[in-house]
Amino acid sequence: MTLAVAGVAAPSGEPAPMPSGAPVPMPADKGGAGTRHYVFTLEKDLPLTFFAAFGSIYGNYRLSHMSVTAREDLPAREDLLPWDRAVMGRYNKTVAEVSDWFAVLGAMPLALGAASWYRGDACGRDLAVYSLMFAQALALQSALNLTFRSMKFWPRPYIYAEDGAGARAAESAEGEAYGSFFSGHASAAFTVAVFTGEWFSEMYPNSAYKPLVWAGTLSLAGFVGALRIAAGKHYPSDVIVGALAGTGVSFAIIGIHKKSVRIGPVALSGLWAGSASAGASFAF
Repeated sequence: MTLAVAGVAAPSGEPAPMPSGAPVPMPADKGGAGTRHYVFTLEKDLPLTFFAAFGSIYGNYRLSHMSVTAREDLPAREDLLPWDRAVMGRYNKTVAEVSDWFAVLGAMPLALGAASWYRGDACGRDLAVYSLMFAQALALQSALNLTFRSMKFWPRPYIYAEDGAGARAAESAEGEAYGSFFSGHASAAFTVAVFTGEWFSEMYPNSAYKPLVWAGTLSLAGFVGALRIAAGKHYPSDVIVGALAGTGVSFAIIGIHKKSVRIGPVALSGLWAGSASAGASFAF
């Protein structure tokens, strides 16, 4: 339900009609191409895009210049968090490769957005802004991930392997393997999950499949994190923090671009002012 509240000055004392220039918001339970869901402005998107892109490039630069740590200088077992110690020395190349294959799911939000646009359920402008938002979120979470990893809090679990394939992988490991915190795969996976769920919820707010989409995408993201632990690429702490980082960055980017500002069940979806009137529209 949408409520428009207007204050209008009318010489006759009779209520004046809503000004013609006032926005006529769509009901809150209606998605589709007739509704603008996201807003692009140069004032916020230009610096945000630059900052995210620069941060990602800087993080890659730092990661590429990481050095190999001598085995005797590695953090001791007791220096790791208690729940991470059981993963020390683990390595599984096949599982690591499988976790990398899930990168193809990174196209899921854009594929869903393109399908909605093709069906006429979304306008091209919303899809364009949404695509930019997704790129910003991916770049920003990457910047955070690469910068933290370059600080070398602790190495990947397989670096501690003493024999077998893990030991051989550790011997040939490059500097990036000595920065495990936090998981970039988990961070990116949860970014993809949140953006997929967000788009579906915005475009199809009354769909019975909405909980299924959220549950499915978040479960897939969690599965990617579990694979990274099983592969010996990350500790549980790396994956948990990565999931929180990707989720937090995603919701922050989405919140910045939302057309309406929601406080509980009420959303402020429009404001206007003219020479003889002023008002606001709310969606419930």
